[in-house]
Amino acid sequence: MKQLTTVILLFSLILFACEKDASTIVRIEGRKIMVNNNPYLIKGICYHPVPKGSNERSFASIDQDLALMVEAGINTIRVYAPIDDSVVLDKINAAGIKLIVGFGYNQGGVFDIASGSLLEYVEKYKTHPAILFWELGNEYNYHPEWFNGDINNWYTDLEKSAKMIHALDANHPVSSAHGEIPTEDVLANNPSIDVWGVNVYRWDQPGTLIPEWESRSIKPLYFSEAGADSYMKIEKDGYHAGENQLAQADATKTILDQIFEPKDIVSGLTLFSFTDGWWKAGKPDQQDVGGWAPNSSGVPYDGAPNEEYWGIVNIDRTKKEAFFIVQKKYSQLNNKQ
Repeated sequence: MKQLTTVILLFSLILFACEKDASTIVRIEGRKIMVNNNPYLIKGICYHPVPKGSNERSFASIDQDLALMVEAGINTIRVYAPIDDSVVLDKINAAGIKLIVGFGYNQGGVFDIASGSLLEYVEKYKTHPAILFWELGNEYNYHPEWFNGDINNWYTDLEKSAKMIHALDANHPVSSAHGEIPTEDVLANNPSIDVWGVNVYRWDQPGTLIPEWESRSIKPLYFSEAGADSYMKIEKDGYHAGENQLAQADATKTILDQIFEPKDIVSGLTLFSFTDGWWKAGKPDQQDVGGWAPNSSGVPYDGAPNEEYWGIVNIDRTKKEAFFIVQKKYSQLNNKQ
């Protein structure tokens, strides 16, 4: 009996190890993202943690950040550059969170699109269970100057890179984060993109894009960026000037409600963003007000994209009012699944 118990225990440990190391199989079925044959709704956050006084990303606070994300009901993190650290990836996986891995165009030959070295990263981590899918570029369509003045050069490289990833990894889709909705020509010329992300800032009305997408494409769509900052440059619509968490929370609620209402069309959202970024608009050791476009229709509710105030937590990880809006919405969605 003792010998049988030992055998069962050893078998259980082997099975656990196999499950722990097993790759997640992600595929596309119509407009849906399927993870291990189950529909997957992205309840996510954009994540680029830069500490006070620095311009460089750091994962020193990963344990605290993941605990807050789990508390908020977040199931997906979107990063703008690969995480080449298996310890961090293991922690993300252990938290029950999936990862959208973004690749930049020219990163000095380090896991980038221009050199093709992104394939080294895909090969290294394609079996890691935290990976949801690979993402190429972040609203590069706004920057033809990066591609010899012709944005079609980017789209050519985009299709080429997506094909190369597919040849290397059959278990994860490829996405691109596009600034606003891609044109029909862009969609037709990039058939290897499986999931389209869109960065959309239409005041608090990103959902106006959804019927446009429904008539334009049958592929999965997710909102790779949408959100609001917590600073009002001017007094407007009953919101006082200065730091204003209520304005951010109200806008976030409307944005979330719009995006998650038509779940048969939209595969989710990675809200921008998790933490305030003091590195963006001024001195990295202080929080600066920056971004001024008062007649803009893009950023609720003052038209001013104050770049250092977009977190649902501040730089010290204190929860803002928007955190609780996200928590409530994502929890409701979890209960419906």
